[in-house]
Amino acid sequence: MLRRAVVRCSGVVQGVGFRPFVYRVAVSQGLAGYVRNLGDAGVEVVVEGEEEAVNAFLRRLREEKPPLISYEELSVEWAPPLGLAAFRIEGSVKEASAGGFSNPPPDIATCDECLRELFTPGGRRFLYPFTVCSSCGPRFTIIVDLPYDRVRTSMVDFPMCEDCAREYHDPLDRRHHAEPTCCWRCGPQMKLIELSGEEVACDDPLREAAKLIG
Repeated sequence: MLRRAVVRCSGVVQGVGFRPFVYRVAVSQGLAGYVRNLGDAGVEVVVEGEEEAVNAFLRRLREEKPPLISYEELSVEWAPPLGLAAFRIEGSVKEASAGGFSNPPPDIATCDECLRELFTPGGRRFLYPFTVCSSCGPRFTIIVDLPYDRVRTSMVDFPMCEDCAREYHDPLDRRHHAEPTCCWRCGPQMKLIELSGEEVACDDPLREAAKLIG
């Protein structure tokens, strides 16, 4: 029997890789529907398909969530199927989840994979200080408004280059829908600024700052 489940999630569920996680699980279960961020830091998920597959999805949503995700509330409403054709990550909406309390995501220390990338010579993020993915990087400190999307963060002034955009849109990439995704080509740059506000011309602002401190 075909069933549709409308799931409302609250807690720490934005900016922690939740939408890509939901996408992967839904697609692996052969379900159609969507996931989208809501304006109160909650998330709405709609899935439809065979009842057994939907129930498996709901179980995996609870049991296989990545460690950064924390549920305050996860409610499920059942409804007749609409005949949706595929699963997708939809654009965010301002409406509230009307569920439990949700928190904006915290900043997260650089993960092991990004550290390896950071120190791999020849890579396009070699020594790039703002290397991030869906598992790490700034969240709370760059948010201007909710729901959490790049256009509502300080990263709005740094449009992604083609390579970063390709990673962002790839469901199999660890930067799938990671809003702060950037690199040397398109992201923020470090600068050394005098007290007067004048920029100090140098190749390595961090090394130069260390020299001045020492």
